[in-house]
Amino acid sequence: MLDTPSSQQDHDKDNLTVDGVTVNVSSLSEAVTSIVDAAEQGEKFSVCTLNLDHVVQLQQKPDFRAAYRRARFVTADGFPIVVLSRLLGVPISRTTGADLVEPLCAAAGEKGLPIFLFGSDTPTLEKSAIELQRRYDGLDVAGIFAPGRGFDAFSTEADDAIARIRASGAKLCFLALGAPKQEVFASRCLDELDGIGFLCIGASLDFIAGTQVRAPRIAQKAGLEWAWRMINDPRRLAPRYARCAAAVPRLLVGTLPQIISARTRFFTSPRTRKAA
Repeated sequence: MLDTPSSQQDHDKDNLTVDGVTVNVSSLSEAVTSIVDAAEQGEKFSVCTLNLDHVVQLQQKPDFRAAYRRARFVTADGFPIVVLSRLLGVPISRTTGADLVEPLCAAAGEKGLPIFLFGSDTPTLEKSAIELQRRYDGLDVAGIFAPGRGFDAFSTEADDAIARIRASGAKLCFLALGAPKQEVFASRCLDELDGIGFLCIGASLDFIAGTQVRAPRIAQKAGLEWAWRMINDPRRLAPRYARCAAAVPRLLVGTLPQIISARTRFFTSPRTRKAA
């Protein structure tokens, strides 16, 4: 069951907040259940997965920050986000866009929720659609759309994309554009489309199609997926991860008051005193 606005606000007080963005989904299973419930109820919403690169961009790009703050569901993608949430006293597990795609497609097939694949390129989308339908019985891929490389969320091309998504009858739309394009486009779609959930999933469809290889599971669990990616694409990713590393001290300082407040409430609560 989804939280009511008042209960959601109470719940958010205990969660990590970064630049006004609250990580409000603690696990993959919670994410899947919440997203499927919202889709079945015909609600519109967006899903973002917070990592260090996004934290850096939240500081630099007001439209990205605004889009993130509109997200109904925010998971912890980056391992440092997971660590900070746990320091806050909130049990949380890393949930990336790539983690979400397959269980959501499985549920969509079972519950008759059509999906739309958006982003990447046409061959990747076609391969992803075929592969996902092969894996998950009943899955309806209602449409695909691969925008041009310079896609702008407020362009005529975006207008066309929105019209196609609307006409498709999809209930879930997977956006594989990379940040911040996918989040900004999701935010625009919330203003123009009803009854559709937009999931920002980055390179996830490339993994499904086999055009990229995801890090081994042992690297994922150890929080070293970033290292795998950098080794395979150092020219593009080394500068990004250097900026991410530089953001860690600011992030820690910024969340320290939350951590102290949460820990103080914990140790001074009647239940804790009684247990002691």
